[in-house]
Amino acid sequence: MDSIDMILKALTHFRDARDWDQFHNPKDLALAINVEAGELLELFLWKAPEEANRDKVKEELADVLAFAFLLANKYGFDIKEILLEKIAANDKKYPVDKAKGTAKKYNEL
Repeated sequence: MDSIDMILKALTHFRDARDWDQFHNPKDLALAINVEAGELLELFLWKAPEEANRDKVKEELADVLAFAFLLANKYGFDIKEILLEKIAANDKKYPVDKAKGTAKKYNEL
C-alpha cells in the first residue's frame, strides 16, 4: 500500500466512523476546500510570508489536502495519476525555454 492509499484509508475510516459520508457530496467537499483555503490565506494576511505561523499553516494545509483527497476519492480519481497528468499538461503549456524565471501566464509567453 503506497502513501496515498494509506492517507485515503485513514481519511475514509475517520469519516465513516462518524457517519459523515452523508455530508461529503462533491459540492460540499469543494466548498470545504475553499473555506479551508481561505483559512490558510488568512494566516498570511498583512504579514511577510515568513511571519506566518508554521504550525497553523501546516494545520490548514492538511485540512485543504484532506478535503481535496476526499473529493478525488468521491469521483474515483487516482490522485497520483491526475497530478502527474496535470504536471505533464503544464510542462507543455510552460516549456522551460519560455517559462524559466518568469511568472507570466502560458498565453503571455
